[in-house]
Amino acid sequence: MADQATFVEDTEPFMRSLYSTAVRLSGNPTDAEDLVQETYLRAYRSYGSFQAGTNLRAWLFRILTNAHINRYRAKKRRPDETELDDIEDLYLYRRLRNETKYGQSAEEQLMEMFSEAEVVSAVEALPEAYRMAVLLADVEGFSYKEIAEILDIPVGTVMSRLHRGRKSLQKELYDFAEARGLVSTPSD
Repeated sequence: MADQATFVEDTEPFMRSLYSTAVRLSGNPTDAEDLVQETYLRAYRSYGSFQAGTNLRAWLFRILTNAHINRYRAKKRRPDETELDDIEDLYLYRRLRNETKYGQSAEEQLMEMFSEAEVVSAVEALPEAYRMAVLLADVEGFSYKEIAEILDIPVGTVMSRLHRGRKSLQKELYDFAEARGLVSTPSD
């Protein structure tokens, strides 16, 4: 059993990574703040039942994930809302910026082809289950076992969702590049 008197000290180091994941999950900084606040409130209320010595980070992410899923389901029941945001066009910025391509890795050169909005759009286009697995593995760096605990699914399912999510993401980004003429389509 964990001591609630040490809750702030114990959980504060994870706030930044919880917030960045919440932003990726919700797509909106304001919603992300609410999601993290809800996560901390739920965690504080349940901290007495947390087993000290176990993975606190995974426990907090599990609470964040559950809170997000609850919000996502509630949002699906509501009528669609449209929000107009100012979106920076990083693609144009990168094109206008006179930066040398020498010394960049192949991955950096590839990522220069896509704007941030396109990458975010490709990630958001993933089905919820795949998106959660990809974000937790590739962005937050959780192991398969930790993701399985956070999402409450078997490790094999995590591996399957990651594989399918990454393949879907790869196809989506390839389609963006193909639409822009950055890759050539093989002719018959």
